[in-house]
Amino acid sequence: MIITSSDFIAGKEVKKTFGLVKGNTVRARNLGKDILAIFKNMIGGEIEEYTKLMAESREQALDRMTEEAKALGANAIISCRFTTSYIMQNAAEILVYGTAVYVE
Repeated sequence: MIITSSDFIAGKEVKKTFGLVKGNTVRARNLGKDILAIFKNMIGGEIEEYTKLMAESREQALDRMTEEAKALGANAIISCRFTTSYIMQNAAEILVYGTAVYVE
């Protein structure tokens, strides 16, 4: 599956457009990770626990979008975008969306 943020794929021609596909996940922070983050916040630097949490969330959302596109018969997704929104305190949604297409 080809996934790109551009509106086209160089060297490929879109033969069929299936429409919007999406994948999402809602994740909550973990108390243990919050405690580590508080200490990291005091001394500065990257909070690896949250970086890992967000990376896993993005991958899960991408996997869900890809499965939806495959079910439609697509072999590529163009115009892919990510968005994040807060659902409640300590929880956020990661949403990825794009246009499912068949390219040759």
